[in-house]
Amino acid sequence: QLQLVESGGGLVQPGGSLRLSCKASGFTLDYFGIGWFRQVPGKEREGVSCSSGTDGDTVYADSVKGRFTISRDDAKNTVYLEMNSLQFLDTGVYFCAAEFANRKCVLRPDRRYDLWGQGTQVTVSL
Repeated sequence: QLQLVESGGGLVQPGGSLRLSCKASGFTLDYFGIGWFRQVPGKEREGVSCSSGTDGDTVYADSVKGRFTISRDDAKNTVYLEMNSLQFLDTGVYFCAAEFANRKCVLRPDRRYDLWGQGTQVTVSL
């Protein structure tokens, strides 16, 4: 069974850090694009970052550049999202998704992504 499972979310104060994990099972992440997305109730899902399977190229939304870092550990079949200097606006449910294609990743349209995890909640609050 193909599956993505996110973990690492939680409650953090502004300025704090979290590291999200996205563990794949049933397939190997190596050659596929992986994206991180977030959603707040009442708003559209937003692409945060992605990592291409082709060449490891990475893309970041302007709102997270310089604060978030996406990385892969192929041995663990896991992709991470390191989030630093967290702000109130970073609150949301974070999803990882896999695109089963060997091409450069993009954050839009998210319908390019074929498999989604269940999400993990990140809350930035005092």
